Amino acid sequence: MLQPKRTKFRKFQKGRIKGIISNTTHLKFGQFGLKALESGRIPARTIEAVRRIITRKFKRMGQIWIRIFPDISVSSKPAEVRMGKGKGSPSFWVCRVKKGQILFEMDGISFQLAKQASILAYYKLPLKTKFITRD
Repeated sequence: MLQPKRTKFRKFQKGRIKGIISNTTHLKFGQFGLKALESGRIPARTIEAVRRIITRKFKRMGQIWIRIFPDISVSSKPAEVRMGKGKGSPSFWVCRVKKGQILFEMDGISFQLAKQASILAYYKLPLKTKFITRD
C-alpha cells in the first residue's frame, strides 16, 4: 500500500477540504482519466483496490498513472477506551481530494476498455467521479 517513507509530523489534524487546485484539473499523461466531482478523503487501501481493478481490466496492456498519494495519517483510539489520555496512534493513511481533481489517468488502450475500467473504479471509490478524455 502507498504511504510516505517519512513525514515531518506523526499525527495530523483533520482540516477541511475546500477549493480547487488548478494544476490537477487537466490530463497531463494519458488519453483518458477519472475526475473527482466532489471533495473528500480516499484511503490508501482504496487507491490500491482501484489500481488492481484497472490493471486486471486492461489485462496488463496500456499504462496507468495514479495522480493522488496518501500523505496524511489518520489516528484512531482502540475500541472501548475512555475519553481523554491524548490522541490515538496513527492507524491508516488517506489522500485529501478536492473537487475537479484528476485521480487516475490511462493510455494505450481503447475507449471502450477505458470506459469499462472507469465504471468499475467508480464502484470502489467513496466519491462521485466522471470519465474524461483528452480534447
